[in-house]
Amino acid sequence: MGALVKLVDAILFLFFLVVAVCAPLFDAQACLPEPLFPRALVDLSAWYAARVGDYLVAEKPLFFVGLVWLELLFLWPLSLLNLYGILAARPWFGTTCLIYGVSAATSMVAIMSELTGSGKASDNLLMVYFPFLGLSLLAFLRGLLPCSTKITSTISKKPALARKKRA
Repeated sequence: MGALVKLVDAILFLFFLVVAVCAPLFDAQACLPEPLFPRALVDLSAWYAARVGDYLVAEKPLFFVGLVWLELLFLWPLSLLNLYGILAARPWFGTTCLIYGVSAATSMVAIMSELTGSGKASDNLLMVYFPFLGLSLLAFLRGLLPCSTKITSTISKKPALARKKRA
């Protein structure tokens, strides 16, 4: 079980690292003014939207902008905390991972519902978003796992009785 948890932590570390870098650089372009970003990042985002056919990034519907705000204000700081939690083996990592997983999975279900229901999404676009749904569910499940495989006993031994003095 310990090796599986280490593998999941390694996968989640890479996922949180991608989120920590991409959220402020690329996702923020959906809700912040374009002049705030270097031209190269704006061009890269436009190239991605055209290449993959990501109409959510290109058209910026209001529900998507709201989910990006949620990611920037709530999920991005949590991803930074989770990176630190994994590296420092903090006991609260499971809790923050659970919170991240639930929130990200909820957002991804809304996005995936739009993509599959609209009929506009190509298979290529779905293949971009499905891993994020899977990784958010993995974060959710990791939050449910115990942080340590050691079993500690809550039963304490009774202290030894003191001897009475005899006179």
